Amino acid sequence: MSDLSDVIRLLPTMKSGSELLSALEVLPEYNAAICDADAPVRFMALSDLYRVYVPNQMSLEIYSKLYLALMRSLQKKGTKLAVQQQNQNFKAIMQQEYSGIMGGSDSFTIIGASGIGKSSAISRAITLITENRIIEVDNPYTKIIPCICVQCPFDSSVKGLLLEILRKVDEVIDGNYYPNALRARTTTDMLIGSVSQVALNHIGLLVVDEIQNVCNSKNGKSLVGMLTQLINNSGISICMVGTPESAVFFEQAMQLARRSLGLRYDVMGYGEDFKMFCGVLYSYQYVKQRTEITDAVMAWLYEHTSGNISVVVSLIHDAQEIAILSGREVLNLESLNEAYQQRLSMLHGFIQPRQKCQTSKTKRKTTVAKVDAHVESDGEFTIAGLVSQAKAEDADIVELLKNHLPVVEVAV
Repeated sequence: MSDLSDVIRLLPTMKSGSELLSALEVLPEYNAAICDADAPVRFMALSDLYRVYVPNQMSLEIYSKLYLALMRSLQKKGTKLAVQQQNQNFKAIMQQEYSGIMGGSDSFTIIGASGIGKSSAISRAITLITENRIIEVDNPYTKIIPCICVQCPFDSSVKGLLLEILRKVDEVIDGNYYPNALRARTTTDMLIGSVSQVALNHIGLLVVDEIQNVCNSKNGKSLVGMLTQLINNSGISICMVGTPESAVFFEQAMQLARRSLGLRYDVMGYGEDFKMFCGVLYSYQYVKQRTEITDAVMAWLYEHTSGNISVVVSLIHDAQEIAILSGREVLNLESLNEAYQQRLSMLHGFIQPRQKCQTSKTKRKTTVAKVDAHVESDGEFTIAGLVSQAKAEDADIVELLKNHLPVVEVAV
């Protein structure tokens, strides 16, 4: 018989290293014979590209962060403090008397640029941690949902988010919390007490996605304050996921910043991880003439996606689609460039082609020999010095610059 105080023993064993990488990886089955099938069949199979998941360092860190946060939350279930908090939450619902006994600051953020795979990494980690099942405890009998994922309302409505949490809980445990809340027409204050009670009894970890919606809403700080109160009244861990825009919001005040410590990521650099990811995607070819990926193709992909994983997937998918429709039946730079120009035109303003060397190499410092009094003693010249020299000698500043820098004159 399982006891609520030992609920963490029911979690799957935490994985690490190569075992974790293998468990997180998703590679759909591929049969090269499909390249000879009819076009509609290949178009349907081509969508498997969107199911490919190749874990990286970000995936490992997110998995560890979520697993440990869930463990901290479950350790509080069934304790004396949890029972006392249940009584206080009941008073909060009936008498509007708020008192957070559980306390703690178990909230953190996962912030990263759009399209780098945050949501996919979180989804894979949760699937691995929870094994897609709920935890049933016999003493006392209760059902605990290891993780609930909700989306921050576009208008940062506090009541909307609270009702969404209740609806998600009902979906999993087949409860009636959501319809009861609607029927009773509960106020926001009463809802906070109700959701705190539900979270204390049934939720391990709460993930709030699209948290950047709080940035441009007058209700933003109220929603973050509600999440803080939910932590104090339920003891659960809360993970907030958003774009870099949300970091600016949380940096406004100390009470917001201390709730948003966590993980932060940018687009992938041009390195082994990016090359391996491109190689895996390139192996899923559905055109009749199969080609192998080259260093030139990988460099082109990076230059035209800036290392954004979701854009790489869309580009290779649409390039194959265009190649099949046009009858060329080959995945090459021509197909990729056509997909970039036609299908990704709306992203051109956000993803500017750039050379990979600009992200991996620093600019080399150019030194010049000392030529006159306007050149510094360490061999460096100054623009101000050259301007002064041009004025004193009535010389052309362009000619002086040519002595120190490569200058290209453009007619206007």
